[in-house]
Amino acid sequence: MSVATLTGSCPECETDLTTPPLVEGETIACPECLLTLRVEDIQEGRLSLQAVEVQLRDWGQ
Repeated sequence: MSVATLTGSCPECETDLTTPPLVEGETIACPECLLTLRVEDIQEGRLSLQAVEVQLRDWGQ
């Protein structure tokens, strides 16, 4: 049984990514640079990814 996959590349480190099916708005992490990426668009099995700025909580320490 074949599983459909999508491809794309990290906009930061240009690592080629292969993922299971995703939808627009989902986030993934680049396995190389660990940047959080959001799926902006999907065209013909190719992901358009955008880096997401992650806000860390300030626990007042």
